[in-house]
Amino acid sequence: MKAMILAAGRGERLRPLTDTLPKPLVCVSGKPLIVYHIERLAAAGIDEIVINHAWLGEKLVQQLGDGSRWGIQLHYSAEKSALETGGGIKHALPLLGDDAFLVINGDVFMDDLPQDIAAGLAQISAGKLAHLWLVDNPSQHPYGDFPLHHGLVAANRAEDKPALTFSGMGLYHPSLFDDTPETGFPLAPLLRQKMSSDLVSGSHYSGYWCDVGTIERLEDLERRLQAN
Repeated sequence: MKAMILAAGRGERLRPLTDTLPKPLVCVSGKPLIVYHIERLAAAGIDEIVINHAWLGEKLVQQLGDGSRWGIQLHYSAEKSALETGGGIKHALPLLGDDAFLVINGDVFMDDLPQDIAAGLAQISAGKLAHLWLVDNPSQHPYGDFPLHHGLVAANRAEDKPALTFSGMGLYHPSLFDDTPETGFPLAPLLRQKMSSDLVSGSHYSGYWCDVGTIERLEDLERRLQAN
């Protein structure tokens, strides 16, 4: 299985740090955010990773290189301007192959990868087009994104199905992106469309997760890692 790290965003809320760095190269506890992902993916046996980039993307290529220092192969999917999440993944499909692949946002932090990746792949082998990991709602996103009910992710909230927050990590089959625009497009509406046909499975990730989207959350994460 191959993996993709989404790294094309501008990172407006992390300015001024992202005025001179792409967001995934922002450091926490002395290490770029994206390197934590690379290390964990490599440790899990994933030896090919695709990284998309736009804003200051050449700095990602210069700093990370070909991946040999981690014993893996890095591929880069360059975007002239950010294509949003869905468009960025579709643009990278020629590098990702014909099988299901793992995608993770470059600006989140997780202590570990989920332990049930194989179970997620089994869901896709059984006909699902995506498998998402959802987390407890953080303070900045109290109402969540999607309900999770009996292993399926639902598009709409309901009183008996409280929504959880999408972690930014999922497994996708390439055919999810059939008949989608060649230009940039967001991923969430596409997923919601497939959820309505019960084609998106999911599971709850209970480990530590942080959306490192602001200076304050970056500082909180720094303090947590320094304390451990």
